[in-house]
Amino acid sequence: MVKSTIIARVVDGLPLAASMDDEQAESELAGYKSQAKAIFKKLNSQSEPMCSIESGPYYLHYLLDQGVCYLCICDKSFPRKLAFNYLDELAKEFYMSYGSEIERANLRPYAFIKFDTFIQKTKRIYEDSRTQQNLSKLNEDLRDVTQIMTKNMEDLLWRGGSLDRMNALSDRLRDHSEKYRKDARRLNLEALYRKYGIPAAIILGFLLILYLRFKVF
Repeated sequence: MVKSTIIARVVDGLPLAASMDDEQAESELAGYKSQAKAIFKKLNSQSEPMCSIESGPYYLHYLLDQGVCYLCICDKSFPRKLAFNYLDELAKEFYMSYGSEIERANLRPYAFIKFDTFIQKTKRIYEDSRTQQNLSKLNEDLRDVTQIMTKNMEDLLWRGGSLDRMNALSDRLRDHSEKYRKDARRLNLEALYRKYGIPAAIILGFLLILYLRFKVF
């Protein structure tokens, strides 16, 4: 069954709406909701439009539509077709209700929390995959879920963290390299000054005296 739902803006990961889960579900799913937020941070316009991410006893299914990510946490036994049908219904209703407001710059987190009413209503419809209505959805839906990418949460987060660390290391190395070049340039100038500075000053002084002497006399 669908355990929890979160809706977020793709461009910046801002949470727009979410299901109001009971205290037990909130406690059980806290870690998985944190993983969902980590997924939102990695998404961009080039991300897979539909994806299933395996994490422990659950799948985190997400659907990208019109710049919004619709994500649900489901039991592994819950059919993927139903999960994506569920997300598709949310996407259509959410965009119809709030599509003109999604890109507002001053939106606060969970600005559309009232959408939970529709989430809960739709969630109840999909609660039991064995109901006649949902069996009909499974049979009628033409979506080929085998083409939807499946990832492992640990690999996803580890690879993302690794890339972040590599980028940070690259930035530090670039900064250190630039600092080294500046220090080397300064040390070279100081060495040249120590080696040739005094003789050059003497020669310049001697030439200046000759110049003044011939100019005056």
